[in-house]
Amino acid sequence: MTTSRLLTLALLAAAAACSKDQAAATDAAPSAAASASAAPSASVAAAPSASAEPEVQHDCPAGSTGKGSFSHPCEAKGAARMVTLTWNGKYDDKTASPWFNTKSSAPKTLLYGRIAVYFYDKSGKQIDPKEAVEGSDKTNAFHTCSGSVFAGGLNPGENARYTFSCMKKSDMPEGTAAMEAEATIVGFADAAIKKNEFFWKNADLAPQKRPKGGVK
Repeated sequence: MTTSRLLTLALLAAAAACSKDQAAATDAAPSAAASASAAPSASVAAAPSASAEPEVQHDCPAGSTGKGSFSHPCEAKGAARMVTLTWNGKYDDKTASPWFNTKSSAPKTLLYGRIAVYFYDKSGKQIDPKEAVEGSDKTNAFHTCSGSVFAGGLNPGENARYTFSCMKKSDMPEGTAAMEAEATIVGFADAAIKKNEFFWKNADLAPQKRPKGGVK
């Protein structure tokens, strides 16, 4: 990752930060990951706003349909995924954010993401954190992170490790023995990894009641 690429990301500061370990996803101790060539904290941008300009039709990934805009993303169904996220049971020493091994199966580099994190007890039963949905009196049965969570860009087929600043140890409900995460929305970055060109979504990946192991 070049210095100019990191500086560009730093200028996108908005909400919170996430960190990417450039090494291939491993089960190395978090202290080793923190001292390795992990990228400096990069900003998480707020959710892209709908544009007043006419929406351009983008070439949606196979199995999805739509305009590709944030308001009308390329929508998929069932178990279709662009990213596989796996908590390795470890935390960043400085931020107390859990490390997620992250594998992209997307056709293009990813920048934006909306992540749903689920919690389970030792028996595998889902634990409801009863988190409020922003701007609503309803609650979600999962913890949500969104923004430019794939700092530096997650390339097609890439394995990486990420922490998300909007997900910390303190966000885990009592009794949590396991966490699982799904990327329900992703944004495909432009060639300069400066902005998102178009978006993909699969709402089926984040039901309120989700068995351990997720949608298959």
